[in-house]
Amino acid sequence: MRQALFVMAKEPRPGQVKTRLCPPLDHGTAARLYRCFLQDVLELVAAVPGVDPVVAYTPAEARAAFARLVNGRFHLVPQAGADLGARLENTFRVLFQRGYGRVAAVSTDSPDLPAEYLRQAFHHLERSSVVLGPCPDGGYYLIGMSRLVPELFREMPWSTDRVVPVTAERVARLGLELARLPEWHDVDTPDDLGRLCGELNRDAPPGGRAPRTAAFCREELHGFVAGRA
Repeated sequence: MRQALFVMAKEPRPGQVKTRLCPPLDHGTAARLYRCFLQDVLELVAAVPGVDPVVAYTPAEARAAFARLVNGRFHLVPQAGADLGARLENTFRVLFQRGYGRVAAVSTDSPDLPAEYLRQAFHHLERSSVVLGPCPDGGYYLIGMSRLVPELFREMPWSTDRVVPVTAERVARLGLELARLPEWHDVDTPDDLGRLCGELNRDAPPGGRAPRTAAFCREELHGFVAGRA
């Protein structure tokens, strides 16, 4: 069965990405940080065996920039829709219509995500209709499904701690089986960023977890991290 894993990606434009980190970061620094997040997540996704890697990108005019970034390693699908739910739903629909039997989406906000969690997601989809990778804040870093379930994307309380509970309630109401991956953190706030950089600086050798993000933390965010230690 054909499988696809797509990254929900934005072009790293100043003022358009990781704006909740500004301040203390300026918009240019936040955009460079986001590019590191994106590149680290792309490397994780590209290494998942038996899965076609996909970038769901926005804005539409950024296709050439993403084509240069992925250098032929990923399929490219433009995001379409007025909000996150619509963009997710539309990308899942496109990939199912292309003949994929299992599809999952991963965010760019968890650059240090263990690669094993991505592999586990597709193992779960062999038996379950939906798989979620929850975050401590009530959102998720991954959602996967073996068929399109539009109800999981419509009128959702996005950017709140209710996303995972509401998703789970809807899965149960529809009589579907839900599998959960281990919880993992994402980066939305300055405190999240301080924690991530601190952990990468302490624990990861050069070339280890999230290497581009770790290098950015060491080289450009040292003062920021030290101030939150």
